[in-house]
Amino acid sequence: MFSPDFSTAIKVIDKSTSKTGTIFEVIEYIKPRNGSILNASVVPSTYQQLTGEKLRQVRININNSGIIAQPGALQFMKGPIQILVQPNAPSSSKGFFKNLGTGEASVTSRYSGKYGEIYLDPSYKYYYVLELDNEEIILDDGMFFCCEDSIELSVHTNKNVAVGLLSGDGFRQPKLSGSGIAVLESDIPFEEVLMYELHNDTLKIDGNFSIVIRGKLETQIEKSKGEGYLQTFSGTGEVWIAPTRKHAPMNF
Repeated sequence: MFSPDFSTAIKVIDKSTSKTGTIFEVIEYIKPRNGSILNASVVPSTYQQLTGEKLRQVRININNSGIIAQPGALQFMKGPIQILVQPNAPSSSKGFFKNLGTGEASVTSRYSGKYGEIYLDPSYKYYYVLELDNEEIILDDGMFFCCEDSIELSVHTNKNVAVGLLSGDGFRQPKLSGSGIAVLESDIPFEEVLMYELHNDTLKIDGNFSIVIRGKLETQIEKSKGEGYLQTFSGTGEVWIAPTRKHAPMNF
């Protein structure tokens, strides 16, 4: 039987091992695509094709444990792994919510077993591997990808929103709470993320450029002078900003 060495096709660009021994890896395929058309679902724009962008993928080896992932993220898996689709969990096919501000929920998928290997769908997007230590982080919609099931996935509702800007239910975002490993999905590389640590200070952002919020921060959302909205963060904590979020590289 033909059995090529798959390890020569990929390299591991990030890796983290949990306390249970579950291993999360981000792998990158060594050969760029060089303009080849693969699948519309994994080709977000033409620049990736023209610049020879490389595909990335999350690989997980579980060890008497479980993970939670976005529905439909599974590509394939090996081993005695059970799948449980959890209804009414705060998730959707495109992001955390189907409709911003409504909190409309769909499902998440839980994978568990004594051992096994899981490959989630490859993408041109970037993956951030984080280790939570008895803490809470609030994410931008669409950034949650997967996490250990020791982490609670829930909804953060910010009701401190200017009247008439959003629905009366407030501004809702995914929230991760507890300890364990989580993987976030982003359109930009991690090196382009600006992390601001606030110590009884204030940060204002015109637009949707904050992607992760950690710590005890109060958020105010109001209409800005432009077409977007102004977010004000006050207190002590950390805010991740993506300055290049809406500007793909133009080096082709």
